[in-house]
Amino acid sequence: MSSDVRVREPDARLPVTAGRPIVHGRRHGRRAVVGLGRHLVLIAMSLLLFLPFYWMVISALKTNTQILSPDLQWFPDPITWGNLPAVLSHPGFPFLQMLANSVFYSGAVTIGTVLSSALVGYGFARMRFPGRNLLFAVTMATMMIPSLIIFIPTYVLFRTLGMIGTWAPLIAPQFLGSAFFIFLMRQFFLTVPGELSDAARVDGAGEFRIFWQIMLPLVKPALAVVAVFTWLGTWNDFFGPLVYLSDPDLYPLSMGLFAFQSQRSTEWGLLMAASVLVTLPLIVLFAFTQRYFLRGISLSGIQG
Repeated sequence: MSSDVRVREPDARLPVTAGRPIVHGRRHGRRAVVGLGRHLVLIAMSLLLFLPFYWMVISALKTNTQILSPDLQWFPDPITWGNLPAVLSHPGFPFLQMLANSVFYSGAVTIGTVLSSALVGYGFARMRFPGRNLLFAVTMATMMIPSLIIFIPTYVLFRTLGMIGTWAPLIAPQFLGSAFFIFLMRQFFLTVPGELSDAARVDGAGEFRIFWQIMLPLVKPALAVVAVFTWLGTWNDFFGPLVYLSDPDLYPLSMGLFAFQSQRSTEWGLLMAASVLVTLPLIVLFAFTQRYFLRGISLSGIQG
């Protein structure tokens, strides 16, 4: 009795894929383990870097007895909420006045640095003139000069002009540009197609109009990067106000915190509370501008 059922033999031309899901699963498992390990290392490093800030915050909610206790207290018990109001109402630490001074100082320096660096960077990127490359090389070479070397001549200059004790020595030089930010803006302007400038010139636009109305809107990310970096650096500046300012009414928060420390060197709770108040505006600023800050780190090595 013959059967009509035929058993088909496997075609030798078809690829054998029986072992591929297993190999793929093993690779995926190894990648997952490696990724998990990397995340754990990053989390551990983040917690380690966050520890000093956390200790400052909890110290601002402690008394001197709790801070100086030999037993570590990772959470204040009881919480001393009165340190922050005591600092805000302390006559030796006019927080609102110094906050206004810091905002004015940082804002003026940021405006001057952004405008001057963008203007000079545009000139190096788009304008053709004799000695352009040499002048750009000299500008970049100034980054290798330590700031302390030119500090004494700069101080003598402003003292001769009678500007010591005012905002002028701190703000005026920033309107002359910064070498690093000039380089950054130049690299951005080089990425903008030259046809846009040529079309504007054909329509009769001048060089400044091209710069102001066409180029600047196209490099807004670069302007934001320069602004964020400049604001953060100026907000934390201590050496400049220490040298040039003598009137306590002009002190920014960095100087005010130093003066408050000299007055309250033993009251660590109040000092930590003042430090939290000084750091809090930067945290708020970074929360709104972190994407530009991180972009600045990745764009520092851009090539033209």
